[in-house]
Amino acid sequence: LSDSMSTHRKWIFPNVHKVMKQFSDVYEQQYAVALFNSIRFEIEGGGAPQSQLLHRKDALAGRSIFSGSLFQYLEENRKWRNRFVFVPDSYTISLYESKTAHERGLHPKGTINCAGYKALNSIEQYMELINTSLPGIKAKAGSTPFIKCASQFPLILWHPYARHHYFCVRTEKEQKKWHAVLQDCVRHSNNGLSEDCTIQTPAFTDSVRLHRQAKGHYGTWDMMCGKPPQILANLVMETLHPELRTIIGPRLKGKLQQRQKHWMLISDGVYRQVLSRTTGHYEALMDACEAQRGPLDARLRTDMDQIIASKEHVSSKMRALVLPKAEQLLRTNVQPYIPSILEALMEPTSRGFSEVREVFFRELVEISKNSLNGEGKDILGDHMERLSMLALHPVKMQSCYEKVEQLNLDGLQQRFDVANPSVFVGRAQILMGEQMDNAVYTFEQLLNQSLETKGEDDVCKTIQRCQDRVLKKYDYDSSTVRKKFFREALLQIIIPYMLQQLSPSYSPELPRFKEMIFEDFSRFLLVGNLFEEVVLQCVSKDIMMAVKEAAIQRRHNLYRDSIVLTNSDPNLHLLGESPQVDWAAKFGADEPEGCVGGGRSEGGGSGSRRRQVVSMIQLDGVPLPFESCLEVPGVELIPEEDVSEGTEEDPDLPEEAKSPDRVVEIRDLINPVVAVALPASTESPTDLTNGTAVTTGTVTWEDGVQEDVTHVTTMVEDVPRKAPRETASTQAAVQQLVENTKREHDEERQEEAAARGAVEEIEEAAQDDDSGRITDVSAAESDNESSAAPQPASVSGSQSDSGSQSPANGGPDEDAPQPITNGLNGEDKVLDPVEVEVLLA
Repeated sequence: LSDSMSTHRKWIFPNVHKVMKQFSDVYEQQYAVALFNSIRFEIEGGGAPQSQLLHRKDALAGRSIFSGSLFQYLEENRKWRNRFVFVPDSYTISLYESKTAHERGLHPKGTINCAGYKALNSIEQYMELINTSLPGIKAKAGSTPFIKCASQFPLILWHPYARHHYFCVRTEKEQKKWHAVLQDCVRHSNNGLSEDCTIQTPAFTDSVRLHRQAKGHYGTWDMMCGKPPQILANLVMETLHPELRTIIGPRLKGKLQQRQKHWMLISDGVYRQVLSRTTGHYEALMDACEAQRGPLDARLRTDMDQIIASKEHVSSKMRALVLPKAEQLLRTNVQPYIPSILEALMEPTSRGFSEVREVFFRELVEISKNSLNGEGKDILGDHMERLSMLALHPVKMQSCYEKVEQLNLDGLQQRFDVANPSVFVGRAQILMGEQMDNAVYTFEQLLNQSLETKGEDDVCKTIQRCQDRVLKKYDYDSSTVRKKFFREALLQIIIPYMLQQLSPSYSPELPRFKEMIFEDFSRFLLVGNLFEEVVLQCVSKDIMMAVKEAAIQRRHNLYRDSIVLTNSDPNLHLLGESPQVDWAAKFGADEPEGCVGGGRSEGGGSGSRRRQVVSMIQLDGVPLPFESCLEVPGVELIPEEDVSEGTEEDPDLPEEAKSPDRVVEIRDLINPVVAVALPASTESPTDLTNGTAVTTGTVTWEDGVQEDVTHVTTMVEDVPRKAPRETASTQAAVQQLVENTKREHDEERQEEAAARGAVEEIEEAAQDDDSGRITDVSAAESDNESSAAPQPASVSGSQSDSGSQSPANGGPDEDAPQPITNGLNGEDKVLDPVEVEVLLA
């Protein structure tokens, strides 16, 4: 395996540079085109409908998403360890040794950027994906994975190229809520391209699309996930990964589970090195394009009229050539399918937006009921604090997201090359979250204005008036957003098909149109883009008509385009400039339960307190290592559920992973008891008797920590001896079993060492090839790390669990005691079979 990697690493990195060179050439061209379109839009303006709801500038300011504890599987030592998980406003998951380590500002054991991942909640889902990882190998039905889950409630983050992450929890309720949190992290991490970047984002998306079209991939792409460097790494791996798998896969040895595990190690190592290179290439590309922006901007503003006239002239000539065949193709192969595609999009999406409205309405009804019952201002402030975080609450929004997950485009994959509906599902869910936050923010501003002007005499009526106004605005904005989403989705489905059918015929004809463009304007007018615009205009008319007809029929509560709410609230948008209302300070409410402290936050130093969107219930009397997220509030605004309900522990969970429930167990945690079995003595069998003796001594653990011994309890038991022959045969069998087990472990370690060695060779080659430019994207940190300085977020990583997370060096995890020193009277004796309980102070 190592020889194979050494042979083929020579073309892995040149392949990365080749792809990035091709992409860079396309991006530089598309950057100038995007700059032209942006300046033209700035000069001419646009006719998009004005939003009725206010938009919050930074919804997550001063907030974190979630924190709690779960169990993580560590591949380094094949053990499950408790981890404190903190999810900040960046949605990057940070894993800490304990909550105390997080509050002290220590480095996390690892961080996970969830872009491109899938959050799974069953081993069966994971096996379906992992069994297709190696070519030519069909796993048997019901085959077991290479890890054994410590409970019946697993949580797995799966990625086609990067490292997989395995977690588990104790109860089904925990699993559901953690799954919602992980899905939300994936959802927001995938949405890494900012719409506010009106030049970089269009240039990047068009460049990726054109690069894939040059390779023959015209359909939607479900790995358009994350920040630009991550998307570029996925672009490289799209061709590199199958080739590497075909070459390396047959050379992997061992059982199926071992080969799958070793292949994932190699894939992750290659992906991390590819990502480090795409990051450096993209940053250099951005610097080069930004350096040219000034001269290009000046030329565009000077010659904008001439450039537009030249574009219209060339486009008219191109339309005369392309439209006849394009319209024929549209009538025969596309138009018959537009109504069915639109209905498949509208049904689940509209149900999702309706559920958003219903969840928002239920929250407001609960607040009205509480105010009607005469609750004080502090309770109102607490409810409003919770309401302000509603759109960011993955558990409360889960019912909305589940509606749109039912989107099904079966039958379109082959005709229109729709790889996966997840592209549209993810986009719809992001829009739903934005609309919910807009509605909540608008309600907050209206209610605050009404309370300041009209007083707080009749809060219930004030809430209802503001509620009616916001719901009316939500219905209008929801219709506008959905219609735009439907049009964009139809274009994403149909345009690639049209281009794939028309390009072979017209690509040879396009170069002659270059002669019609002045050389000074050639950077802003590309014939390829003009050809796509002609096709787009041809298709847009039918798509607009289909969506308009659905609105006229009032299907799915869509508004007609002629209905425009212009002056319903002329002064409302002035409130959008007002600062966000701090309801806790306004009404003197108690600090929300979800506040967490001590964690490093973006924009805040160590020790700053952040309001947490999803609350975490702490069980009274349970030590920190066993804290969990057992009860996250449901949709209703009521006190947290009784933690005694539905928290039955999984019987399969290992003893060290279960939390103590009885007083005796908690006392044993404070004063642990160590049982030691001593060998028999034939010389002086009566030296020991049952009883407890007070003593002073120490016991030394494997990690070097010494504990004081206060009591020694002796329990003498008679154990029958076996016959010599039986003992000899048993010992021989045990010896043989030990040797066989050791041999199997040695072989497995050799295979795993070969896989890790191959990955290390890739990394060493990468460092030698580009030592000055590669930045380490792994979040893995040494357990001996003592610095508390913030570290940059990484794609994924984990650290060795061989020590503690404190600045001091730790020892092994196993708590096997060393022989007791300064023990019983300082004498070494051969004793009868006994059990000695050692009480530690």
